Amino acid sequence: MNNLTTDEHRFAQMFFDFIYQTSLYYLFFILVHLWLNKKVLTADLAISFKRKGKIHPRLIKTSAANYLRDAENLIAIFEEHEGKSRGKLESELENYVGTGTNYRILRGFIKLLTDRCEFETVSIAEPFEIRQKVFLEAKNFQPVLPGSKKREEVLEIAAEEFQTDAETIFGTLYADLPNQQNLTFFEEISAEDLLDRYNLAQAQALLYKCVEMKIKVSPSNTANYRAIFGAIKHFGLIHSISGDTKNGYQITITGAASLFHRSQKYGIQMAVFLPALLLTKDWEMTAEIHDKKYGNAIFELSSEQDVLSSCYFDEPEFENPLFEKLKQDWEKSSTTWSLEENKEVLDLGKTAFIPDFVLISPDKKKKAYLDILGFWTPKLIKKRLEQFEGTNFQNFILAASQELRGTRDEEHLQNKNIVFFKSVIRPLLLEETAEKLCLEN
Repeated sequence: MNNLTTDEHRFAQMFFDFIYQTSLYYLFFILVHLWLNKKVLTADLAISFKRKGKIHPRLIKTSAANYLRDAENLIAIFEEHEGKSRGKLESELENYVGTGTNYRILRGFIKLLTDRCEFETVSIAEPFEIRQKVFLEAKNFQPVLPGSKKREEVLEIAAEEFQTDAETIFGTLYADLPNQQNLTFFEEISAEDLLDRYNLAQAQALLYKCVEMKIKVSPSNTANYRAIFGAIKHFGLIHSISGDTKNGYQITITGAASLFHRSQKYGIQMAVFLPALLLTKDWEMTAEIHDKKYGNAIFELSSEQDVLSSCYFDEPEFENPLFEKLKQDWEKSSTTWSLEENKEVLDLGKTAFIPDFVLISPDKKKKAYLDILGFWTPKLIKKRLEQFEGTNFQNFILAASQELRGTRDEEHLQNKNIVFFKSVIRPLLLEETAEKLCLEN
């Protein structure tokens, strides 16, 4: 088959495609594709260095003429390829990058620009359906050889089925593969902003390998506390809080490198938390990073820094699908208690509690606070319960999703304040739990 033309080779390969569509390889291909479309750099593009026990992201000078020129040229390539195939775009980018000394930096620019793209399959029908039709028809004409009359007959039969011609059928057999998809939208960005995004992404990449992060928040106003705590909860990070509103708080966040299960997904959540933290004030961050090359090292950052810029200024307000689903289900249920979003930071003396919702009894005299956990471990929940034991505050419910369990530890937890669920939280269960807690306290 080494002497076949590109088209003939593609046709010969189509007989394996039906198996390909249902194979583990195809599943792996999809997962990799999803990972590459996260708005962060992949580990191979992350550049860092260690000095005196501290690790630093390798940042570039955003005013450097050569980087600004490269950014402008790459942006222009993306703009020029709107409406063209991803394969053509990638070929042009390969030609530009070459094998120069800035290879990884340029690849980083390209990754961030690709994140701003939308690609679509352009085909007369689902390519999988076309391939399946061709595959099944080819069984009736065996052997089907490249360039043979039987090959043309198979394509003609498929073309009649989809009311088109044989050339179109052949051209759309693989239209859903990434390099055949068309670039339909590119979100504009300036060269200066791209360089800022690149530096931010380098800092984010360090957090993929975070063991533990500590954030010291100086005495601040309630709005700033809520912004910091809200960002941590927004991204489902495993955390504990000590301190009070008067003296400030110390927040300890479990890092991805500490989790046995779901560490890659959790690492991404830690990375995308950083831009949200940059929008707040009065904090100092110390993160322990585990690196195969350098070993463990410390990454430090504070709200006083002026090198990294957040990318979240223009982001719409986050809507948690789980929260929205719970509110919708609550309205449809037969519950007598009401459900409201919580707007308070509850100071419990040596810790703080920032629940997501408050359940209010029909007579408005009783309340139970609901906190829906993000990622969690049995150890984390035990620690949270211990913090509550030292207070007089007992009307709380911790709702933990079995799908976000961060470890395979099979330890079974039973507690009156804990509600476990799979994908949906049942309103009646929450109401029943709230009633029991309020009766006991």
